[in-house]
Amino acid sequence: MNRKKASLGLRTAIYRVNDINAAKQWYARAFNTQPYFDEPFYVGFDIGGYELGLQPETAAPESKAESVVAFWGVADIGEAYRHFTDAGAMPYEEPREVGGSIAVAKVKDPWGNLIGLIHNPHFKIA
Repeated sequence: MNRKKASLGLRTAIYRVNDINAAKQWYARAFNTQPYFDEPFYVGFDIGGYELGLQPETAAPESKAESVVAFWGVADIGEAYRHFTDAGAMPYEEPREVGGSIAVAKVKDPWGNLIGLIHNPHFKIA
C-alpha cells in the first residue's frame, strides 16, 4: 500500500508584530523583496518559495520566548548577518560554525521576533 507523506514540509513562518505597516516596510528591506499579499490582517512574502507572514498582535509582550526559530537560508552567513543588523535587527547570536560546513546566526527584528540565518551547503529543496 502506498501511503502519502504526513507532511509536505515547511511552508510558512509567521511573525507577530504590533505595527504591521512598519514591519512590512522593515521586512521588505531586510529580505530585499516586496509582499505578494498585503492586507491589514496579514502580509505575505515569498522568500525562495517559502512564505514569511506577518500578523498583527494587539498587545506586544515584554519579550518573546525562544521556542521555535525559522532559519532562512543564506549564501554567506557573515554578509547576511551584517545586512540584517544594518537594517535594524538586534544581534542575538553571532555567526558560528556548527559542523559539516554549516553556519548559523540569529537576530531579533524590531518587534522582538527571532530570525534564524543558516548557510547549509548540503540542503537541497525537494
